[in-house]
Amino acid sequence: MTLVKFNPNSNNALLPGFNDVFESIFNDTFFNDRLVTRVPAVNISESENSYHVELAAPGLKKEDFKLNLERNQLTISVEQSSDHQGNHKNYSKREYSYSSFVRSFTLPESADDSQIDASYTDGILRIDIAKREEAKMVRRQIEIK
Repeated sequence: MTLVKFNPNSNNALLPGFNDVFESIFNDTFFNDRLVTRVPAVNISESENSYHVELAAPGLKKEDFKLNLERNQLTISVEQSSDHQGNHKNYSKREYSYSSFVRSFTLPESADDSQIDASYTDGILRIDIAKREEAKMVRRQIEIK
């Protein structure tokens, strides 16, 4: 018995055009947009006294967010149900509807988990995590002898 390796790129398929049908369906933007997992982008930075997390999530309200801290894991989650009552528009394509997402971050040991502040303005969730005193950078002038 001889094994023949299948090559999906060859034009010698049993049914010509069969693969083209599925490629055209799954390469359509309608399906492609739904197959990609969408989570908001995050910027993480560090200053002398704290760590900063900025999460881009426009169109939400601060009440939509849930921030949880379990051990050293900070979890940001949103669960938003889209309510369409009284909305009788006939959309041909509708792209902006966050339903839910979860982002988790492991805090470094130098973070002070008792001092975490969060605010949401202009579509950006800002989280400031203070550093422990022993982890803050020490700056001093060194005398030359």
